[in-house]
This record gives sequence, structure tokens and C-alpha cells, in this order.
Amino acid sequence: MKKLLLSAAIVVAGLCANAQIGFGVKAGLNVASITGDDSEGLKSKIGVNGGGFVTIPLASTFAVQPELLFSTEGAKIDGGGTINLGYINLPVMFQYRKSGFIGELGPQIGFLASAKVKDSDVSVDVKDEFKSTSFAVNFGAGYQLESGLGFGLRYSLGLSNIIQESGSDAKTSVISLGLHYKFGGKSKK
Repeated sequence: MKKLLLSAAIVVAGLCANAQIGFGVKAGLNVASITGDDSEGLKSKIGVNGGGFVTIPLASTFAVQPELLFSTEGAKIDGGGTINLGYINLPVMFQYRKSGFIGELGPQIGFLASAKVKDSDVSVDVKDEFKSTSFAVNFGAGYQLESGLGFGLRYSLGLSNIIQESGSDAKTSVISLGLHYKFGGKSKK
């Protein structure tokens, strides 16, 4: 995965010289859950995400968009309580862009920033029980207005086990609905 990210960074750096690059910010709501064999008794929970992005055109209708996002994920526990996970996510989205429509697909690496289990008023740090990194693939669609404002829907399918215990099977699953604002790189019409 490190070689893939390094290769992508080299390609992006090479294309930056003549590209009309756009920068932006984004924020939204997550519907997060934990899936897999060890997810029995867990339900979806609402979280938030936010951060920034850089859009680098590759051709008239294709772009690559690396992002840096903070995302609250986890799950509700049947009978009360929640698992609250905070990730710093680095997705690299490959986008098809035409007439404002955006279709996107790309890998993501996440770095665990916090992990707590909360029951009533008691919150326990459980970061040592979770792996420090996670891997996912993202699928999404959105729309970009000429003003720079846009919105999107994205699904993040967790590919790696997030629990330290060997033999466990638990992965993240997140649906995100968000708004973004792009500051530069608008097409001239």
C-alpha cells in the first residue's frame, strides 16, 4: 500500500506543473457501523467528518483528488453504550467529472486517533484493542456547482480487520453525506 501511495504522489507531483489545481474544504455526516463475524450486537451510529482536499485534473473529464479528513466512526452496542472511533483518513479519489457530475472511486488508509467505549456517563479508552491503521475502498457520486459549492454521497467499505486480537473479524463501514467548497481550479466557460 505504501508503494501505491508513493507512486500516486509521484504521478500527482508530475502533473501539477500544468494542471489547474483546485483546493477545498468539506464536511458532512457519517452513518458508521462495524461489520464482520465479530459485529453481532452492534448497530449503526451517526458521526461527522471534515477536512480538506486538492483536485488535480488529469484530462478534460478525469481528476485525482487526495484528501485529508477526520472522521468519527464506530457503532452502537445493543443494550446501551457506544464504540467511538476517531480516524484521520487519507483517501485518494479518482474522479470522472462532466457537466457538474462527479463519479469517484479510490483507496483509503485510516490512522486511528482515538477509540473509546462509552456506557452511560463512563468512557473507557480502548485504543490498545484496535489496530492503528485501517484500509478501505471508497465509491461515491456528487455534484459541483460553478460557484464552487458541491455535495456528495460516498460509501467506504472497510477491507482490513480493525481489532488487535488475532482471528477476529471486524471492519468499518461508513456512508457519508457531505457538502464541499472548492476555492480554485474552476473551469472557464
